[in-house]
Amino acid sequence: MILLATLLRGISFIPALVHGVEGLLGAKTGADKKQAVLSFVSAALGLGTGTNTVSDAEKFEAGLGKVIDGVVDCMNASVWAKAK
Repeated sequence: MILLATLLRGISFIPALVHGVEGLLGAKTGADKKQAVLSFVSAALGLGTGTNTVSDAEKFEAGLGKVIDGVVDCMNASVWAKAK
């Protein structure tokens, strides 16, 4: 149950972070922006500190990376996306 709470907490940060990072790093590559979002979420969750319920931080971050990609896809497909 604690893992589920940790996962949901991490996912809840992602849309706001994607939007904020896009504003700050708009000229950077998508990979750079994704890494910035992943770093923020990882830090917020305390990954790598040994004080959480995640036993494999690399797999957890890989999963978060997939969620970030999905959020970006949804945002790019929405009315929030810039007109091309």
